Amino acid sequence: MITREQLIGAWFLESYTETDVQSGEVSYPMGTNPAGLILYTSDGYMSAQLSSGGRDRFKSDDLYGGSGEEYTAAGRSYIAYSGPFYFDEGRGRLEHEMFVSFFPNWRGQRQVRVVAIDGGRLHLGPEHPMPFNGRLKTASLIWKRAAPNL
Repeated sequence: MITREQLIGAWFLESYTETDVQSGEVSYPMGTNPAGLILYTSDGYMSAQLSSGGRDRFKSDDLYGGSGEEYTAAGRSYIAYSGPFYFDEGRGRLEHEMFVSFFPNWRGQRQVRVVAIDGGRLHLGPEHPMPFNGRLKTASLIWKRAAPNL
């Protein structure tokens, strides 16, 4: 049984795969070397940031000075959301509530995550398949506990 205390802290993204429900095909939406960080705080908030490992820099160092193509590529290689989290230890049920989200359609949603902890690894995925690139897929994310940064 997982406890809330086991979730608290920082975790680095190790792998992110999606499996097509119909074909069984496995894909790596952020590549085979993704980068990411998920945080769970003791006061009940979480933040997830995921990206492809080798994102291209914009030509300009101006945050708002990118081209349409640069913003499209950046958006396709990044997932981010933050908000409260809820964990029912008795049921092993973890929920992420999206207070803010890079994908506006998720804002305000509360999504259930299947959760397991195996040693220093956190395994997460949505409770049900979700649409990704026009297909229903299940996502599987493996996070490695980050050492304290004190």
